[in-house]
Amino acid sequence: MKKLMTSSAIALAAMSGAAFAETSACLITKTDTNPFFVKMKEGAEAKAAELGITLKSYAGKIDGDHESQVAAIETCIADGASGILITASDTSSIVSSVTQAREAGLLVIALDTPLEPIDAADATFATDNFLAGELIGKWAAATLGDAAADAKIAMLDLAVSQPSVGVLRDQGFLQGFGIDLGDPNKWGDETDPRIVGNDVTAGNEEGGRRAMENLLAKDPFINVVYTINEPAAAGAYEALKAIGRENDVLIVSVDGGCPGVANVQDGVIGATSQQYPLLMASLGIEAIAAYAADGTLPEPTPGKTFTDTGVSLVTDAPVDGVDSISVEEGLARCWG
Repeated sequence: MKKLMTSSAIALAAMSGAAFAETSACLITKTDTNPFFVKMKEGAEAKAAELGITLKSYAGKIDGDHESQVAAIETCIADGASGILITASDTSSIVSSVTQAREAGLLVIALDTPLEPIDAADATFATDNFLAGELIGKWAAATLGDAAADAKIAMLDLAVSQPSVGVLRDQGFLQGFGIDLGDPNKWGDETDPRIVGNDVTAGNEEGGRRAMENLLAKDPFINVVYTINEPAAAGAYEALKAIGRENDVLIVSVDGGCPGVANVQDGVIGATSQQYPLLMASLGIEAIAAYAADGTLPEPTPGKTFTDTGVSLVTDAPVDGVDSISVEEGLARCWG
């Protein structure tokens, strides 16, 4: 029977690396090119090496590559891994494969992206993505001041698949900006006239550029751009630059990677919510180590259904009522 693992148990597991020489773990990410997942892999590899755990890493070919993730889970089961860390491309369709892994005795931890339902995994280590969106929404509204009432907002989302981490960020932003939500489990059903429209980016720069172009064709006077992540924000900026509007549009984003924070410093992005993927992955490896030792499970953060690994708003233009850290601090912390 699996037992709950307290933070002290994780610490004990971390100090007992020699005991896990025969333990193996799998990391399955959405892609292996997005800097966020690159840093996640670094965190998992470093902690696995520290604890003497064998780690195998897998990734989809592109964001949304569900079938590659299913194949990776099957491989991990066949290899007799003790646990799996996964950022799911399809949060509901992956559940049947995750269930097979858990029934085979593997610990399955969702990283960054909760499964649907969240208890389909043994645990989730993630940013509070709704809060991450809410922070940039509040910051954008406060930065615009009275002009927020007449904003023209472009919503650059991740993918059509819902619910997802992209929905949480999108809906958090809208709530923070002061816009009434429709169904909080999906985007695009809001009726506020300030929203010009939604488009999908696949979380990359080319997708962000294309989505921005599409929405500018709908309304060339967009002045606020929400982006699912910083690569999409960089693409949106290039589309705006191409029409000479890069200096009069407010772009906000989520991730807090070093390139993204540098873009805040350079004025490409006004503010971003910083996540800590290296911490997510390293804590996940510690949890697999403890589970392999005596079957314990990590406990969620009190009052939440997941282990909250933290989020910080990064900007050099702070506003009253919204906690933030400076770009200097954001650069020092990216992506711990």
